[in-house]
Amino acid sequence: MLRLSALILALTLPSSFALASDWPQWMGPNRDSVWPETGILKAFPKDGPKVLWRTPISPGYSGPAVVGGKVYITDRILGKGAMNPADPFDIKTRVVSTERVLCLDAKSGQELWKHEYDCPYQISYPAGPRTTPCVNDGKVYTLGAMGDLICTAADSGKVVWAKNFPKDFEAKVPTWGFCGHPLVYKDLVISLVGGEGSVAVAFDKATGKERWRALNAKETGYCPPTLITVGGKDVLVIWHAQAINGLEPLTGKVLWTVPLEPMFGMSIMAPRQHGDKLFAAGIGGASVVLKLDPAGDKVTPIWQEVTDKVKGMAPKPRGIYPVNMTPFVEDGIIYGVDQPGMLRAVELETGKKLWFTFKPVIGKDEAEDFKGAGSGTAFLVKNSERFFLFAETGELAIGRLSREKYEEVSRVKLLEPTGAAFGRKVLWSHPAFADKCVFLRNDKEIICVSLAE
Repeated sequence: MLRLSALILALTLPSSFALASDWPQWMGPNRDSVWPETGILKAFPKDGPKVLWRTPISPGYSGPAVVGGKVYITDRILGKGAMNPADPFDIKTRVVSTERVLCLDAKSGQELWKHEYDCPYQISYPAGPRTTPCVNDGKVYTLGAMGDLICTAADSGKVVWAKNFPKDFEAKVPTWGFCGHPLVYKDLVISLVGGEGSVAVAFDKATGKERWRALNAKETGYCPPTLITVGGKDVLVIWHAQAINGLEPLTGKVLWTVPLEPMFGMSIMAPRQHGDKLFAAGIGGASVVLKLDPAGDKVTPIWQEVTDKVKGMAPKPRGIYPVNMTPFVEDGIIYGVDQPGMLRAVELETGKKLWFTFKPVIGKDEAEDFKGAGSGTAFLVKNSERFFLFAETGELAIGRLSREKYEEVSRVKLLEPTGAAFGRKVLWSHPAFADKCVFLRNDKEIICVSLAE
């Protein structure tokens, strides 16, 4: 009877519905870094969790998406005889390469299909694509590092429609490539694009037809389009490199704008809503907490910091300034990896710093002025009452976060960091948690590890 009920339920759900065990996009089913599955282990076994499969892959920062027993991931292959520039900040050298969209069997890691296309790179840190595929209603939406937005059929890889932002919108490729994970909202797919009046563009998700475009900015930045709900109304948040903006998601109408300018154009984290407050911050000391008006058409800053061109990267007395990750906000506390590379807890209402520790990020504690972990990265995903923290070292930790402290329960090394940054090896790809497993990739392989209790 239970099996019959489950079958009936599955047949009556809309096709765009993602099951609780799926991870259909960046940061999970609701893009909130919450993994809702139960039956997950409380601590790692002495010999580590079981690796179910390993599959070779080419380089990329993009994370996997897992839907309906399939894993979707993107990577990049150098052209024959081509090499990346010796200087990772070289954006003048054009490197012949190919980007790929891969579909793997979630049980075995076996390749089911792939779509590949020519994609010469001319960006800083040209390791590969940055954005996680978004799987919705039988289609896969991917955005490559050079601005190729492609919709493919999830079952076959057949291209449904495609856009190239530099060609179609005269968009300038950002220094570090296109990084804003596209957002599917109702019948739209919304992306950061660039070009005149088109920082954000909404496309018909079925046909690719442009539905609206909005905003001008000197630099588009790297922040993913983010959906929040205010007074029962959906609001689209677009944080480009000069300001954070609220828009009507179906029309692109701008509701409000607040200046927020990080250094180097690096608006990266997804703004996080907590009740009637919205938090965003970036490198160099740019941050704001906004009070959201119930009508959804205006905001009021509660506290704000701006970058200081004289002091540069000097720490601010309050707040947190993440680089490559999006913090988690819970019970009035912001938990995230600060610019110098430590996990830090901060009061949302005041910006007051509560505690810090480098251990989740680099595996050991250091003094607050430690200089060896700049732009440090660990991704936080909540499951039940604890967090899984995937660090740039390739280690996965289980920990508890509170106003008072970080308490580590268990830790295991799962992958080797293969990227290079500031003299150390790093792994800056967001994992997927699905089917009671974690799916992880570096520049050489993607693996599936059981986390079942």
